[in-house]
Amino acid sequence: MKKEDEILERLERLEALVTPMAESARSMNEFKEELTPRVNEMVRHVILELAEIDSEFQLSDLTGLGKNMLRNVKNLNYALNQLKNAIDFVDTAEPLMKVTVPYYISRLDELEQKGVFDLLRIGGGTLERIAETFSKEELEEMAGTMVNMLGAVQKLGSPEATRFIEHMASIPCKVGDCDVEAVGFTDLLRSLGDEDVKKGLAVLLRLTKAMAPDK
Repeated sequence: MKKEDEILERLERLEALVTPMAESARSMNEFKEELTPRVNEMVRHVILELAEIDSEFQLSDLTGLGKNMLRNVKNLNYALNQLKNAIDFVDTAEPLMKVTVPYYISRLDELEQKGVFDLLRIGGGTLERIAETFSKEELEEMAGTMVNMLGAVQKLGSPEATRFIEHMASIPCKVGDCDVEAVGFTDLLRSLGDEDVKKGLAVLLRLTKAMAPDK
C-alpha cells in the first residue's frame, strides 16, 4: 500500500506538470490555426509584388550596390553627418521660424492689400513692352537722355530756381481774367517809369542773356 501511494503521488505530480503543457500546446494550436491563413495571404501578396520586379531585378545590380556602399563608406558617413547637421539646424531654427514666418506672411499680405505686387506686375509688363518696342542702342540713348534730364531737374532744385519757378507760376494769378487793352508807343514809354516794369524788363534781359549758348 505504501508503494501504491507513492506511485499515485508521483502520477499526480506528473499530471500537474503535464496539464499546463497540454493547455499551452492547445493554445499554440489555436494560435497556429488563426495565424496560418494570414501568413499564407501575406506570402501570396509578397510573391505577387516580387513577381512584378522579377524581370527588372538583377543580382549583379545588388552586388554592385553593396560594393559601391563599401567603397564609399566615407562619403556615406559624410552625408549622414551633413544630414545630422541639417536636422540640428532645423531644430535650432524652428523657434525663430515660428516668430519670423508669421511676421513675413503678415507683411506680404499687407503689401498685397496696398497693391505693391500689382504695381510690380504692371512695371514688369511695361519693361517687357519697352524691350519689345526699342532696340538696345535706342534704350542706351534714352538712358543717357534721362541722366541729362535728371541733372537738369537737380539744378531746378536749387533755391534760386525754386523761387523763380514759384514766381513765374504766380504770374497768371496776378494777371487774372480781365481784358487787356492795347497800348500805344506813348503808353509804352510812360510805363517805363514804373518800377515794376523796370524790374520785369531787367529779368527779361537776364533771361535773354542766360539763354545764349555757352562759349
